[in-house]
Amino acid sequence: MKRYRQVLFGFCIASFAGLNACTPTVQVAAPSEPITINLNIKLDADVRLKLEKTASTDIKENPGVF
Repeated sequence: MKRYRQVLFGFCIASFAGLNACTPTVQVAAPSEPITINLNIKLDADVRLKLEKTASTDIKENPGVF
């Protein structure tokens, strides 16, 4: 009976060690380079809108030129 407990205890220890070896690990790390957000599209649309407003006022002020 004592030998049975020793074998059972050894089997349990080996099983737990085997299960711990198979567990996946997940590592979270910060990126080495900063995150950049490109906003060129919005700025381009804003510049076009301003140019269209300026052009329309220029056309109204100088109808003979255009």
